[in-house]
Amino acid sequence: MAQAQVGTATLLSKGLEWRIDDAPVPYPAALAAMDERVAAIRAGRARERVWLLEHPPLYTAGTSAKAADLVAPSRFPVFAAGRGGQLTYHGPGQRVAYVMLDLARRGYDVRRFVSDLEAWIIAALARFNVNGERRAGRVGVWIDRSGDKGAGREDKIAAIGVRVRHWVTLHGVALNVDPDLRHFDGIVSCGIADARFGTTSLADLGIHVGMAEVDMALKAAFAEVFGAQPD
Repeated sequence: MAQAQVGTATLLSKGLEWRIDDAPVPYPAALAAMDERVAAIRAGRARERVWLLEHPPLYTAGTSAKAADLVAPSRFPVFAAGRGGQLTYHGPGQRVAYVMLDLARRGYDVRRFVSDLEAWIIAALARFNVNGERRAGRVGVWIDRSGDKGAGREDKIAAIGVRVRHWVTLHGVALNVDPDLRHFDGIVSCGIADARFGTTSLADLGIHVGMAEVDMALKAAFAEVFGAQPD
């Protein structure tokens, strides 16, 4: 069943709700909506949700963020995110996926949840013939660039930051589709200052796809990794 809203599509499938917003969503509004939905999931009044959206250009600070990593504090608004992790950028051309799942019904395993988020993005990227990889000690999804940028060079294509409240998850994944990569220069992204590790996107890799195509890949890959809402 599909339920149309102004600028928003909500798709219900097998107990899991997919919400896709066309217009950029202000960050405070997204936080408030996540809080409301998580409370409803915990109370048994709402389905699990994956929310796909874009934000206006902004920086978010996780619970481990360091003030020194905010290189250009006046460049974009900075928001305290409440999630784990450090500083990251959100903006147009980046597909943000907020994942609200009930881990009480999925095994009470936060580490597995984070690993599954990485597996989800890796599986979605594979649909565009992009080889995303995990790296020990660096949460997220990485692309080996040693072939075109020199030995040891790796670029992050997707950042992950989560929070769990009463075993229901908030926040999630930011996948770079075609953002302005210069906007990442205003922070030490995710606290990683090593010059060998940069940031990339599908467009930067020569993969030019629309957000709708990315959403289709994310939905298909999600079913493979997470399945539907458990009974």
